[in-house]
Amino acid sequence: MSAPGRYVFQDDKEAHLSETNGPTILVVEDEALIRMISADILTEAGFHVLEAQNADEAIAIMEAADHVELVFTDIRMPGRMDGLELAAFVHAHWPDVRLLVTSGHVVLSSKEIPDGGRFVSKPYELTRLVSEVRAIVALPAKR
Repeated sequence: MSAPGRYVFQDDKEAHLSETNGPTILVVEDEALIRMISADILTEAGFHVLEAQNADEAIAIMEAADHVELVFTDIRMPGRMDGLELAAFVHAHWPDVRLLVTSGHVVLSSKEIPDGGRFVSKPYELTRLVSEVRAIVALPAKR
């Protein structure tokens, strides 16, 4: 069972409603502990948080969710697509969704992330994650 205030992707493809009122953030990370810590800190910061362990789960959540403001994804993940491919897919299908990409193995510039998304290197400080997410969601709406 998930903690209050968080969405967790379930095997039955059902998401549970968050109790916070902030923008919805989808955290895509195959390492469960990193995903849970990131989701917890973002929830504490007032965001709705959805979680996925790979791109396939993330896409299913995106298709089922009312609106996701930002996808925060790791690059290296198992499955049919990595985080950069997921970012490109999200940009192609949901162009208004903002992107924040992370990795402990490579460093990317915004030019390498679809639609000028941002990059934060692992290990990242949790306060930096929150400030990056806040800065991104505060940007004017994309048109």
